[in-house]
Amino acid sequence: MNFSIDQVSFAQKRVLIRVDFNVPLNEAREVTDDTRIRAALPTIKKVLNDGGAAILMSHLGRPKGADPELSMKHIAPKIAELLGVKVHVAPDCIGDDALAVTNSMNFGEVALLENLRFHKEETAGDEFFAGQLAEHGDVWINDAFGTAHRAHASTAVIARFFPHDKYLGYVMENEIFNVNKVLHGSEKPVLAIVGGAKVSSKIVILEQLISKVDHVLIGGGMAYTFIKAQGGNVGNSLVEDEHLGDALSIIKAAEDAGVKIHLPIDTKVADAFANDANTGVSSTGQIEEGWMGLDIGPKSIEYYSEVIQSCKTILWNGPMGVFEMSSFETGTKAVAQALVEATKNGAFTLIGGGDSVAAINKYGFADDVSYVSTGGGAMLEYLEGKVLPGIAAVAEE
Repeated sequence: MNFSIDQVSFAQKRVLIRVDFNVPLNEAREVTDDTRIRAALPTIKKVLNDGGAAILMSHLGRPKGADPELSMKHIAPKIAELLGVKVHVAPDCIGDDALAVTNSMNFGEVALLENLRFHKEETAGDEFFAGQLAEHGDVWINDAFGTAHRAHASTAVIARFFPHDKYLGYVMENEIFNVNKVLHGSEKPVLAIVGGAKVSSKIVILEQLISKVDHVLIGGGMAYTFIKAQGGNVGNSLVEDEHLGDALSIIKAAEDAGVKIHLPIDTKVADAFANDANTGVSSTGQIEEGWMGLDIGPKSIEYYSEVIQSCKTILWNGPMGVFEMSSFETGTKAVAQALVEATKNGAFTLIGGGDSVAAINKYGFADDVSYVSTGGGAMLEYLEGKVLPGIAAVAEE
């Protein structure tokens, strides 16, 4: 498998790189979070430093056909600023006008193709469309971990046109390496912190992780399904009654595997789902009717922080409460701070999944943990043990 581009020279090559530049824009169409662009810089710089030309392709948003608001030209100034080179912007991602831009490039230059999803053939995984994209390059690098779980034209199908010249970029390599560090050969004890609103979205992950970890900390709305399954009173808290049996199965599987599942001892409760609601603290299994749990309580924060400090390898996926509301962010922020402290003390800490990444960025701790994943859905599917098309396409001979 062509795993690392370290061993390859891209001198005199037109290198087509699938990046994930699906980044947020403000009303002035300026990039407000350049994390994903910065992540891809090492791969782009490797191509340029070798003396190759870098042709970048990405999607932006979910357009229904061509949409000027979602044009990649809005991203180009930020790429140029971060790379310190001019970025040629193609008027489309396929066709003669786009090829005119990429064919006339000099080595050492960068071009950016127009939004791939302006063409419905991209998400349909259309082979002819993939072939049109392939005309831009001599080599294809997939460096878009955020879309690696999609069998789209630019992320997987295009590999057929580069049977011997396809590689994974540094973002992909780092993502795989760091997730595997948690899943295989980790320094023990290994802890998975799993939060978020619903058990249903985390059942498969929890089932997979039980064979890999020593501890599971559960927070967020999903905790109340576990509490109710064990006979606790959860008041008006979010519960998925149809998954009470799944919660009990996970608890049983963990017991059988010698894995300790930690649930919140106490809960910050509110009488409405609102930042200005009346609040209080309740034992997690004794929440009164009319009240709902929206964050872990102070005893849980202390307990969870102690568990985190005792572990050497830690995965965090999902917040502890409704951290978007300032009244219910204390638990999530405390877990983030505990992870920073654990990292300082030598633990390996991996943050993955959209809300956890949003939280770690919100509190300014991204540089104080070991690794922050750029791929939400892709990372979750990788944790679930699924084969990701964007990785498999490079691996296939």
